Amino acid sequence: MARKSTSGRGAAMPDDAAVPAAGGWADGAHDTGRQRGRPRRPRAGAGGRWWVWVGRAFLWAFILVVLFNGVWQPLRSGLAQPDPREPEPADTVDFPQTAAAAFAVRFAEVYLNSAPGGGNERADALAAFLPEGRATSLNITGGELTGDNIEVIAVDAQDDNNAVVTLSADVNGQPVSLDVPVYAEDGGAALVVSGQPALLAAPGRAQLPEAPGVESDVDARDELEPILEGFFEAYAQTPEHLSRYLEPDAEVAALPAGTVEFADLRDLTVPSAAGAGSADTRQVRATVVWRLAGGENADNAAELAQSYQLTVVREGENWYVRDIHGAPNSFD
Repeated sequence: MARKSTSGRGAAMPDDAAVPAAGGWADGAHDTGRQRGRPRRPRAGAGGRWWVWVGRAFLWAFILVVLFNGVWQPLRSGLAQPDPREPEPADTVDFPQTAAAAFAVRFAEVYLNSAPGGGNERADALAAFLPEGRATSLNITGGELTGDNIEVIAVDAQDDNNAVVTLSADVNGQPVSLDVPVYAEDGGAALVVSGQPALLAAPGRAQLPEAPGVESDVDARDELEPILEGFFEAYAQTPEHLSRYLEPDAEVAALPAGTVEFADLRDLTVPSAAGAGSADTRQVRATVVWRLAGGENADNAAELAQSYQLTVVREGENWYVRDIHGAPNSFD
């Protein structure tokens, strides 16, 4: 039996038949009917990958900045150099204090002394210290004025040309202070009293505070007592023996021969090693009784008690004197 031809049937291709895409099958695979006519979807992440790299770059930049500041700032503080600019020195006053003090003393010797009827002579003497025509303004009418024991207390310089010199004096037998204003030119080559002097009260008597208690070292005191008795005897009477009591290289000048004689070591205070800060170096206080030499009756010679502060040092088993001064706050 003859086979029927299908060329003229025009029969349709089944729906599930594979149709090649333009240009052939894509990737060697066959699309199903569900994919026919749809565009291909791009692979995930392919379009936004460059934003990831930008974000990472910003993150690393931030980390580097933090690390740099954390390491560099401490190093910068440690390596910082001081400002080479030196502060400007404070203004100093260049007033001729010594010359002005001597000038004020000479003026006060004239100003604080006036005898009745001697006004003209006093005015002539004051003219050497005052501006021209001002001498008569310091005249004293009647009475007597005496001033002695005139000494300089202080010079208060206000600038290079002006100062107030404060003097102490006994005026009519009473202690007072006297302020004298002085003007200076050419570094003290020319001086003049620049205003009326002023009498002020003399310094008052201070209230001495109670001396702090000192813990005494009895053993060191017993060792030092005979040594210091010998030292004070040599200090006043036998200077040729003084060196045996002195620390090597210590410089202590003996009293002039015949001034006083050693009579007694009345009191000796030796602080403990803890209070002194060192077991081998102490500052001790000694009260010495001197007998005045050269009196007519040696048995009834006058005696004088004085207090000294001595620095003593121990070398081996022996004590030596390093220096000697008057003792502060020595009243008991």
